[in-house]
Amino acid sequence: MTHECRLVKHGDRLKLDACCQYGVDVDVAERDAILARAGEVAALLVPDAAARPWFTTEEKVDRDFPSGRHVRTVRHGDGCVFLAHDRRGCAVHRAALAGGWDMRGVKPHVCRLFPASYDTDSILLSDDYADYSCAAAPDAPTVYRVAREALGDIFGAALIDALDRAEARSANGLRVL
Repeated sequence: MTHECRLVKHGDRLKLDACCQYGVDVDVAERDAILARAGEVAALLVPDAAARPWFTTEEKVDRDFPSGRHVRTVRHGDGCVFLAHDRRGCAVHRAALAGGWDMRGVKPHVCRLFPASYDTDSILLSDDYADYSCAAAPDAPTVYRVAREALGDIFGAALIDALDRAEARSANGLRVL
């Protein structure tokens, strides 16, 4: 939680936790897991973010989500309600670190994948990834390296084996600039 990214598309300004600015679609099972840890998560949020509803109420049917349904986090100020507005980072992620519990199945998988994303049968880059300095930083890890663990958790070991082989064959890794 120490990485500093710059929003280069709109005036080259520091934009910490850039991935957290819009809110996120959350599988209903992840929503329920977050709500089961509400006390731990809320303790890391500013009081007005902790007290408000964290999710939209409408469940959308979406076969791309593990349960087939998702909701969306609400926005608070300049970001997702779970952006720990008093400090950096996702409150769900920070609660897992502080509590010593595994965030898998709790922190939204879409967040864990960023800047990778997926749609139907494709793994792709988040639409706004190119807007940030980290997309072109010469010393940045590849998107695959950033998302590898989450990709394996979500899509399985066979995909990771195939991507590891592709990465090994690639002279520059799977870097997307």
